Amino acid sequence: MPAMSQQQSRRRMYRLVAAAAGLATVGALAAALPAGAHDSNHGKPLPSRYQDVQLLSFNDLHGNLEPPSGSSGRVTELQADGTTKTIDAGGVEYLATHLREARKGNAYSVTAAGGDMVGASPLISGLFHDEPTIEALNKLDLDVTSVGNHEFDEGAVELARLQNGGCHPTAGCYTDKKFKGADFPYLAANVLDEKTGRPILKPYWVWKKKDVKVGFIGVTLEDTPGVVSAEGVKGLKFKDEVETINKYAKVLQKQGVKSIVALIHEGGQPASGSYNYNCDSPGAGDGISGPIVDIAKNVSPSVDALVTGHTHAAYVCTIPDPSGKPRMVTSAASFGRLYTDTTLTYDRFTGDIARTAVKSANHVVTRTVAKAPDMTDLIGRWNTLAAPIGNRAIGYISADVPSTGTESPMGDLIADAQLAYGKGLDPETDLALMNPGGVRAGLTYAAKGTEGDGVVTYAEGFTVQPFSNTVNLQDFTGAQLLKVLQEQVSGSNTASPKVLQPSANLTYTLDLTKTGAERIVLGSVKLNGAAVDPAATYRVATNSFLAGGGDGFTTLGQGTNDLVGGDDLAALVEYLTANSSASGPIAPPVANRITVVS
Repeated sequence: MPAMSQQQSRRRMYRLVAAAAGLATVGALAAALPAGAHDSNHGKPLPSRYQDVQLLSFNDLHGNLEPPSGSSGRVTELQADGTTKTIDAGGVEYLATHLREARKGNAYSVTAAGGDMVGASPLISGLFHDEPTIEALNKLDLDVTSVGNHEFDEGAVELARLQNGGCHPTAGCYTDKKFKGADFPYLAANVLDEKTGRPILKPYWVWKKKDVKVGFIGVTLEDTPGVVSAEGVKGLKFKDEVETINKYAKVLQKQGVKSIVALIHEGGQPASGSYNYNCDSPGAGDGISGPIVDIAKNVSPSVDALVTGHTHAAYVCTIPDPSGKPRMVTSAASFGRLYTDTTLTYDRFTGDIARTAVKSANHVVTRTVAKAPDMTDLIGRWNTLAAPIGNRAIGYISADVPSTGTESPMGDLIADAQLAYGKGLDPETDLALMNPGGVRAGLTYAAKGTEGDGVVTYAEGFTVQPFSNTVNLQDFTGAQLLKVLQEQVSGSNTASPKVLQPSANLTYTLDLTKTGAERIVLGSVKLNGAAVDPAATYRVATNSFLAGGGDGFTTLGQGTNDLVGGDDLAALVEYLTANSSASGPIAPPVANRITVVS
């Protein structure tokens, strides 16, 4: 990765020098040297052995500068009596205030992130290739982040531009000032250039404050090519997360850096959706499952804590490392709704973290605090540029259209829109399938601005479908179609099923009491009320990501008679415009196309 500019280097130096002026806090295990111990040169008391380092972290912001709407802007809190309540959360105006308050009194404080800061972003950021989000993260004093899979949505060249600055190659400059890029380093230890075999960005970074040093290693999930368009990862190779972290942990140790934090864009699923759920009950890490568990159990014990992401879940767990000792593993949900505050107790004698003293907790980014004025100004400036496009009404809804659930009303609505669009391209189109990961939000009935209740704006539609995929048509045999449905719950999707959202004319039963491909009850699969004929040919509409075999749907990459249509958001806009009006709003789909047995 090219070196930081002189201006960026000066900014970082000034920030560290300013932070160094604060008084050191004494850790929970603080044990001062014998009374009367002094610096032989200056006659001043030597620092205590232990120093608390505050690690603030968050993940999966996805360009959500404004408070997310609907369920995307709420968190669930477990109460003492066992009940739960929801809390409105998120928005960088509030995140900035919370982080700044949290840093007060903590002279040794570093802020890190677990990837997906950009990509799949709302209009205010996505329309401008996420320059507004990088600007916001600079103002948040983010020190370092790993890359996530969404950092590759527009390819490695665009990621390098976000890091180093410069105007967009086709869109140009959005303001009279040249985009300066990120003040913080993006870490991509396991993302290699296929030609050179070297990481495309820095693999690690060392935070230093006086005599305290903490190294950070950043990786994204090895399966990034499976969840990103082929064009986005062209020319790149993604290596195993554990192997890479362990490799660079040794590199850091050889450099004398023994305190190490891994930033991993891969995660797990806690047994509860409450952000304050104790996932160490009854034992360490017992309440969490998913890929991060195996990663945590195999990453070298020399790594002291894992900041994770990708699954948009909230957890603070201790998962045993290979030596059997507990190690902190955290994730702060998504969209800036939470931040994690971790205390790492640094031992000046060993240069390492006293692992038994590590404490961590997730905190809600509530909207009851004062807004950070600099963030309000940032949002206002970019919204002014986006308003002519974003405020245009594209449709009307009679109630909220949620994006949650195995089958979501929003996913169904998109599938219906793509089927209608597909029939416009080719009347022989039979059905449509939408990947759940491509449904980034729902639609909220309550007005977000001055548009009025029930009005869907282009900005809201963009938030739902921000990827600029195309709607593609392909032919499949009935046998292949049934196999596609089985791939939702088998192969690479066995552990974490990816249930496709179907158009209204496709119905079937999903039996979660069974395992693997058997979860699809083949005899129940019907199209327009008739059983699917394995020997017949069916024309299927999907987005270009699925048509390329993304999300583990290898069979969808084997279609024939391809026809590439236009933008998938345009298909949704066209459908809403044609099927709704102020006097006749569209109702949310019932989401009963898939019968789930559990």
